[in-house]
Amino acid sequence: METDEDQRVIPFQLQFDKPVASQIKIAEWNPEKDLLAMVTEDSKILLHRFNWQRLWTISPGRCITSLCWRPDGKAIAVGLEDGTVSLHDVENGKLLRSLKSHTVAVVCLNWEEDGHLIRDDNGNISTYEDRTSCFFPPAPRVPRMPGVVSGDTGFMDDNEDSFQELSNSSHQRFNILCSGDKDGSICFSIFGIFPIGKINIHKFCFPTPLVGTQATYRLLNASIYKVALSKDLCHLIVMCSGELIEDNDASRDRRTAGHGMHGLHSLMLDTSIFWKRKNELHQVAQQASNIEDLTEVIRASLSVMCKQWSDAMHTFHEKFDPLSTLIIDHGLDSSPQEEFLSLLGGARTSPPVHQFLVNSLGEVGAKRVSKVVCGAGKELQLIVLNHLQPAAEIIGFRMGELRGLSRWRARYQGVGLDETLINNATEKAGMLLVQVERFMRVLSSVVQQFSNFFNWLLKCIKLLMSEPSDQLLPYNSELAVIFLKFLYDQDPVRKLLELSEADCDIEIELETMQRVKELVHFGGFLDCEYLRRTLAKEFQQMESSFKEAFLMPFSTISEKILCENLLPLFSLPSSPASTSFPVPTSISYYEDSSHAMSSNQTSQNSFIDYISFQIPEESFPEIANCIGIARGFMNDLISVKKGYSSLEAVLLGVPDGYHCVDLSLYKESQIVLLLNETTSSEGSGDACMMIVQANDLPFVSISRSTSLDYWMLHQLKESVVYLQMENEKVRSIPHSVIAPLAVSTSRGVACVFAARKRALVYILEEDEDEVSDAE
Repeated sequence: METDEDQRVIPFQLQFDKPVASQIKIAEWNPEKDLLAMVTEDSKILLHRFNWQRLWTISPGRCITSLCWRPDGKAIAVGLEDGTVSLHDVENGKLLRSLKSHTVAVVCLNWEEDGHLIRDDNGNISTYEDRTSCFFPPAPRVPRMPGVVSGDTGFMDDNEDSFQELSNSSHQRFNILCSGDKDGSICFSIFGIFPIGKINIHKFCFPTPLVGTQATYRLLNASIYKVALSKDLCHLIVMCSGELIEDNDASRDRRTAGHGMHGLHSLMLDTSIFWKRKNELHQVAQQASNIEDLTEVIRASLSVMCKQWSDAMHTFHEKFDPLSTLIIDHGLDSSPQEEFLSLLGGARTSPPVHQFLVNSLGEVGAKRVSKVVCGAGKELQLIVLNHLQPAAEIIGFRMGELRGLSRWRARYQGVGLDETLINNATEKAGMLLVQVERFMRVLSSVVQQFSNFFNWLLKCIKLLMSEPSDQLLPYNSELAVIFLKFLYDQDPVRKLLELSEADCDIEIELETMQRVKELVHFGGFLDCEYLRRTLAKEFQQMESSFKEAFLMPFSTISEKILCENLLPLFSLPSSPASTSFPVPTSISYYEDSSHAMSSNQTSQNSFIDYISFQIPEESFPEIANCIGIARGFMNDLISVKKGYSSLEAVLLGVPDGYHCVDLSLYKESQIVLLLNETTSSEGSGDACMMIVQANDLPFVSISRSTSLDYWMLHQLKESVVYLQMENEKVRSIPHSVIAPLAVSTSRGVACVFAARKRALVYILEEDEDEVSDAE
């Protein structure tokens, strides 16, 4: 540890200087614990403690493009190149949930929770209690496939509560996970698991900020760099590159010609629907996400049951199908059923049946097949009783809760909870329970008849082999006849479990159908055709009704997310190579001390946004090697309507001999800059880390034009603040550094990565006690 240098020159203490096996491309500190998540160039996720002890390593098998923590630090969201967002447990890295919300790479993630307690309409603190636990035991888990051991991919251990805790959001503060992709789409999910909205910035029409102007603009070929939701969930700032085109008849003809303002833009989206309706959205998301989890339990249960029964029937037919060949070889034209019925009726045993029972099947073979088939039947019954049926019952209860909420139209119609769709989904959930009861009766009957058939068959084998059969279980001749006539070459269990491509209905007597139609008049359900459907078909219809019902809140919220403002920052070269290289940017929200919030004000005005960005030299040759900081963009539209502008900005000139590698906004309006020497070759030379107090800088008020075709930087070229090494907090680093710069605002530490595969952890706080030791 470096202690010989002067403390004035080294304001930050170097805690560790450790080698890393692979170069790091993404790094994020846990917001609650001393944990650092890092993504290597070969897309492995490493989790380290503050003392650099590695806790776990996982590899999703696909390219990782973004990363962020849940606000409570208990889960981490990972954006992948194929558009998937996966959630992993902080304790062991196990996959908790995977959402395919995008079709292209997820380039940025932001997870923000409501900074204030939920209050009801009268201002009282409101907590949402999930009543399901009062009436039902803990929700069932996904059943394991036979032969799969605990811990295998796709199956949770019985002692793991992370997956259940992820869905049990009643005790969590309301939070939203935002994900942006490289094609301009932004998805929103409540608690990171329930999709609640999706927008594409290409579809927005941006008006000019001044009242009375008619010009509107659109963004073409936009690529998102960063998204940041405000702490009150009312606004979303988006940093993106793209071509800004005036939306009129003349410009529409020029859109494909490359005319327009191509550069970096900042967008302000109105997401106040999350804040205004957070109580309603919390309850809907709680119920819907749990229903989706239980739907997966049912799907997995049906899959496991189908596999087990199919394997059992394969064993049965593998042993009994050779009897048909023996009958043909002996020149007979009878079927195996007819031969068995003849034997059951007391007739003399035919040669093929004798050969099959004594030589081919034998007592051992019969017992083995009996054990396999009857054992599979009992396993299916256990899966239904322990997994499928409890899941279906809890789904029915939760749909009943949603049904009650949907009838409160004044509150829940505004978030898309449609009463008609919820009623239909509730009925489908009830019909699935009916089908489960029906399946259990069929399965029990089939297993009983298989058992009876094998008891009779074993007795026959014993008699044919002239062995005593007193110890064998008794059998029922009538059941054996029913089995041979209706079950020997039929499989009603499989028919109920499998979804056949042909839409085969179950034949029901007309008298039974007439009684069902009469029951409809008493109320409770409207579907008269449910008896014609199999269990698999009923589940498919229930799942389809759920998707339709939950798509309505998704569509409703998506339509209520609007673009309020757009700020063109600076131009970028229009070549594809330039847009593929991301510009270092950072967005943060701080409490606005200049506007103290009174008791009757909402939380919307208590924060001020800071946007920082590096300005590429080719973008603005007149202002070389500069950092831009803008603040007040969030409330600028309201201010302009009142006759003034709240938007301010400042340009910082990087000290001579250095260039900016990365930057990050820090707490109390500070900005951390990571600088490399410009004279050094790649991978060699020195670097430094600098902290600048942003709120002390001479910000310049930015006037908004009647049009948007004007870069903000043009107003700042005469007011650049040049940073001096001797006037700022600077720490020299004896390595050439690379992005990313990982700064923890809660712990007051920064992790810097050197070009030669080293990680350096610095304590930013003056008081070292603020950084806790590793647990």
